Amino acid sequence: MHELTRRDPDVEIVWRAFELRPAPVPTLDPGGDYLQRAWANSVYPMAERLGVVMRLPPIQPRSRRAHEAARWARDQRQFDGYHAGLFRAFFERGEDIGDTEVLVTLAEKLGLPGDSLRDALHRHSYEPGVVNDERDAQAMGLSGVPAFVADRRAAMTGVQPVENLSELVRHARSLDLSDSSGTNP
Repeated sequence: MHELTRRDPDVEIVWRAFELRPAPVPTLDPGGDYLQRAWANSVYPMAERLGVVMRLPPIQPRSRRAHEAARWARDQRQFDGYHAGLFRAFFERGEDIGDTEVLVTLAEKLGLPGDSLRDALHRHSYEPGVVNDERDAQAMGLSGVPAFVADRRAAMTGVQPVENLSELVRHARSLDLSDSSGTNP
């Protein structure tokens, strides 16, 4: 994502919430065959190619609270740092990012007011925004992560090289041009 914005400074990255398995959908067993195979065959080789540390987390928590906390961090102008901390906590250290105290500790490590986050999570202050993001994703037909959407006009899923993301942006921009010329209804 950073490489995309470096190449094209006009691109704005906006992260949206997406729960892969929202309640009541059951979470997956990290010791089960599916996750073990998926990580061995796809995730670990991809992480190695990208030079990223990733470990299969020992738990599969619900992620709604983490999404709420990330929205809160955005209001604190610390989204990028908090978001990166969430990924490290989950994929490197195997922490339960569905646990309020884990989320509060991450905030405090960034110098953010943990009590404020705890209160926001207790009151579900950011839940409506998370739910709206999920509805938008559903309306766009998205069902997996990561997903990339350009101007709500074009989308792709899965880990993508920067060239594919650049092409997605070019495609969305071309749709803007054809809409303004009157050739598209």
